[in-house]
Amino acid sequence: MNSITKLSLAIFSACCALSTSSYAEEDKKQGFIEGSSFDILNRTFYFNRDDRNGADAPGGAGYSETFAHGIIANFKSGYTHGTVGFGVDAFAMIGINLDTGKGRNGGQSSFSMMPVDNNGDTRNEYTKVGGAVKAKAFDTELKIGDVFPTTPVVHFGDSRLLPSSFKGFTLENNSLDRLHLQGGRLHAMSTPNSTSMSEKFTTFYEGTVNSPWVAYLGGDYDVNDNISVSAYGSRLKDAWDQYYFGTALNQPLTDELTLIAGFNYYNVQDEGKKLLGELNNNIWSAKLGLQFGAHTVTVSHQRNNGDDDFDYLYQTDSIFLDNSIQYTDFNSPKERSWMVRYDLDMEPYGIPGLSFMTRYGKGTDADYSNANYVYMRRDENGNPLTNQKRWERDIEVKYIVQSGSFKDTSFRIRQANTRATAYESDLDEFRLIVEYPLSIL
Repeated sequence: MNSITKLSLAIFSACCALSTSSYAEEDKKQGFIEGSSFDILNRTFYFNRDDRNGADAPGGAGYSETFAHGIIANFKSGYTHGTVGFGVDAFAMIGINLDTGKGRNGGQSSFSMMPVDNNGDTRNEYTKVGGAVKAKAFDTELKIGDVFPTTPVVHFGDSRLLPSSFKGFTLENNSLDRLHLQGGRLHAMSTPNSTSMSEKFTTFYEGTVNSPWVAYLGGDYDVNDNISVSAYGSRLKDAWDQYYFGTALNQPLTDELTLIAGFNYYNVQDEGKKLLGELNNNIWSAKLGLQFGAHTVTVSHQRNNGDDDFDYLYQTDSIFLDNSIQYTDFNSPKERSWMVRYDLDMEPYGIPGLSFMTRYGKGTDADYSNANYVYMRRDENGNPLTNQKRWERDIEVKYIVQSGSFKDTSFRIRQANTRATAYESDLDEFRLIVEYPLSIL
């Protein structure tokens, strides 16, 4: 038995001992078969990205375009009866290339729709298969295998054809009312367009990092029905220690008016071998908004006080910042950004399931003068980039079928335009995503 397995079993036993739930209540849970579910998600994805500066764009590959279909099958068993219940989770995924040619598949850029070989050719299809064994006692659940964590510091990504995943173990506990605790240690990751797990981790701004594991621990607490707080910490071994704190407010003022507010904060320090250089970074965002009937308007401000980019795991959703949007994260050193967002729910106007969103964000003052050797960006003369600016405008329309044979099928259009100075590409993006879920069990 290896050390990771021993540690997971020890933590699992400790959580069970602390649980306040009774055996009688736990034994009433559904059984292995009775509690099972089997779902299939069909996802058709058209994505084009026009790097307006062409091959000369920073990190750009000219024009990228993919039309593909993904099938994501998920089986989740219930738990066997007894003080400790056991079960399994399993998934099988396939991505099918419908129309993507050499030269417009995005290469090795962040387009990341289909696997691309060293010759620049796109695979016609790729698959992912995996699973995890799980155990549950009282209010504590342990999973070992392929897992999909959902925390502000480690969160699987689902913005491409197929989702990303990790391999390792996770723990969740809900023993205390309103408190949800999570922890885990992961030793491999799979990006959205990869067919297998990599025992090296990849970050968005640096690339592959020779780190043996990432671990995280933290929790979410609902103060009441309107206020929640979250606190988490994570370690990417020999790269960084990352700490997060966040809070959210959703306070009704009248029957038609609701106040919305939130705050997110990250602090990052270098760790161990300092594979990503010396780090001492903090970045935060805050938002304030009002929901009145079908309309919601929010304004957010974000600021990176550090000398380096705020980095996170590649093609994951491990960034809970208000101004991290479709393409731009507004997370460069010393960058300050503002964003205004408008949402419209068409149900009160007689079209349930139809929604609209638009937003505009602008960042200024990005300065790489004191960036470390990993995150440094320079101009054509070799000088650190300073006084960099950028903006992004997004439009999104989504419709969810409300009834009939195609109930819950969604149609989603996403349009993004960005413009920037020397350190980023000017680009236009268009995404059409159709999802058709099927519940078999």
